[in-house]
Amino acid sequence: MDKHADLSKDLDRRIDALTARSTLTRSQIIEDALAHGRSLAWQERWVAGIEDGLAEADRGDFASEEEIAHVLNKYAAR
Repeated sequence: MDKHADLSKDLDRRIDALTARSTLTRSQIIEDALAHGRSLAWQERWVAGIEDGLAEADRGDFASEEEIAHVLNKYAAR
């Protein structure tokens, strides 16, 4: 029995692109979509967000100490 589903060329291309941009395998991407309801579009946005964050870090765009303190104080246990 063939365990692989026939996918459209577009889905195949998108999964391959996600595989190239992340540490996930094709099987992990498909399993995540099926088991956890994370659509391919959601996964693409997730990876894009991570890439954006890494690019910001590479440019040195970090929160200031004051901004970090503000967030920590905002969510501190009261």
